[in-house]
Amino acid sequence: MDLSNLSPAEGSVHSNNFRRGRGHGSGNGKTAGKGHKGQKARSGAPRIGFEGGQMPLYRRLPKRGFYNRNSLDIVTVNIGELERFEDGSVVTIDTLMENRMIKKPRDGVKVLGNGTLTKKLTVQVNAFSEGAKAKIEELGGKAEVI
Repeated sequence: MDLSNLSPAEGSVHSNNFRRGRGHGSGNGKTAGKGHKGQKARSGAPRIGFEGGQMPLYRRLPKRGFYNRNSLDIVTVNIGELERFEDGSVVTIDTLMENRMIKKPRDGVKVLGNGTLTKKLTVQVNAFSEGAKAKIEELGGKAEVI
């Protein structure tokens, strides 16, 4: 016997539709598993997070900002950093990762126009700024959106 084939004893586990409070012969009669008296024994027990009237934790903590579910996490690379590639080479997201210029592409990679470029490159990424696209094409390279 090992941990991968353990299972509860036959008859020891009740299903979710187990009928509580139907007499002591049922195994869960009288108080129906709620114990004796108290707020949690009665109907209309408080909601999750209720602290007996004390200001609950989720209202005591300050709320700052918000998280936009639709925002994209774009990784940026400046055009000056592309200078390390050889003249005439094809720059893709994979080659940027191999050269440790980016760690993960996340939601996309965008080339920005900061810096100078002196080599003819074919750059294949998700997006380009107007300045970066102009600098690449000025030298006879290609700025391809994938």
